Amino acid sequence: MRILVVASYNKGRFAPFIVEQAEALKKQGCTIDYYGLQGKGLQGYMKNLPSLKQKVKEFCPEVIHAHYGLSGLFANLQRRIPVVTTYHGSDINDPKAFRFSKMAIRLSAWNIFVSRKTMEKVKPKKKYSLLPCGIDLSESQLTTKEEARRRLHLEGHKKYILFAGAFDNAVKNSSLAKEAVALLHDTQVELLELKGYNREEVTMLMCAADSFLMTSFSEGSPQVIKEALACGCPIVSVDVGDVKTRTASVEGCFVSEMREAKVIADLLQKALAFEGKTNGRKKIISDGLDNRQVAMKLNEIYNKLLGQ
Repeated sequence: MRILVVASYNKGRFAPFIVEQAEALKKQGCTIDYYGLQGKGLQGYMKNLPSLKQKVKEFCPEVIHAHYGLSGLFANLQRRIPVVTTYHGSDINDPKAFRFSKMAIRLSAWNIFVSRKTMEKVKPKKKYSLLPCGIDLSESQLTTKEEARRRLHLEGHKKYILFAGAFDNAVKNSSLAKEAVALLHDTQVELLELKGYNREEVTMLMCAADSFLMTSFSEGSPQVIKEALACGCPIVSVDVGDVKTRTASVEGCFVSEMREAKVIADLLQKALAFEGKTNGRKKIISDGLDNRQVAMKLNEIYNKLLGQ
């Protein structure tokens, strides 16, 4: 099956989770090509329409898989090839983006929502699936804390809390995280910013950390939570996106219903006291979120659309 992946290319690259999903589809026998959108908003995207139509003519895809609502709306401006659109959260949670997503939902041949919360906000009546993006499972995720710290030149005696993003990303709400860590009153605890690392370094950080912390205002189905689970890193998070579902029954992971620094600090104490790796990796597999499992489900959707 020939699949054309359509997504933003404004940063000079596609989001890693989009590429990893496409690579998993290749292993399922799909032929994959990409079309990268550049520009801001629908008006900016419209400039890409002639080249998208040319790409469709040259590649002859059977299905176009667009990521994020605006990309889905744009991909549907051609009506020859059925479009599957995946909504990742920000395109539903942000009111400005949501208006484009609502149009994409009506036009797309199939819609995929990565979390139940975003799906329930839309309340779709037909042609949809609940399917979070998967992650690649690797041997490096099994690296011990001691070995990961050695590779990263981190101190063995300190307690490291890995924050779920960049401190200057307003959506991630780093001020709450910093306030909670300050309440621990422990000079041996350090909050690490997740910014400027490559994929392998992120994996090593998750293996090296004593806890992973998410305090975001909004999320869809955050990939970093799944990656932390795969690395066996204890997690503390506010109840955002599908984090509660992803971490359910995983010992060493804690979700706060309240966005209060004292509550977060108390949960961090529990996470920091957890010994060893969590069973998060098994949870990823049991939830069907290894990319190989997700690719199989996507193939079923594509085949259903094409009547095969």
